[in-house]
Amino acid sequence: MPEFKKIICALDLSDQSKQVAEYAAMVAKLSGASIIAVYAAPTLTQYTGFHVPPNTIDNFVGEIVSGAEQSMADFVAENFQGVNARGMVVVGYAAEEILKLSEVEKADLIVMGTRGRKGLDLILFGSVAEKVVKSAKCPVLTIRPDDADL
Repeated sequence: MPEFKKIICALDLSDQSKQVAEYAAMVAKLSGASIIAVYAAPTLTQYTGFHVPPNTIDNFVGEIVSGAEQSMADFVAENFQGVNARGMVVVGYAAEEILKLSEVEKADLIVMGTRGRKGLDLILFGSVAEKVVKSAKCPVLTIRPDDADL
């Protein structure tokens, strides 16, 4: 019978993230698993061709990461009480970073939301959840937000 010892909980720190965290925490409590909550900050390297100095982009990404690390620490403290959980901020394309982390950490389950990008971003970049579901080597639990949260 499969066991859950380590869960990757992929978050975008939006309002939907609380729902995703609730499911991850429930599974962790039922199975005794630990949680690694992860947020993937964008690299913004696609803007280096627009005559924006690379050091300016690097500084901006650094500020995003610093802010995200504090937001993640607050989020984990508030939403994963009673669970062995830690937060992590990575830089890169979300689907790739989630998949890489799940392999490095030998995750037994990935929990993530189905909605993050909207409109043109979704058409251009596709669904992060779809890419993770198609490529993950472990089960993926996707959480669709309540219509009230949209």
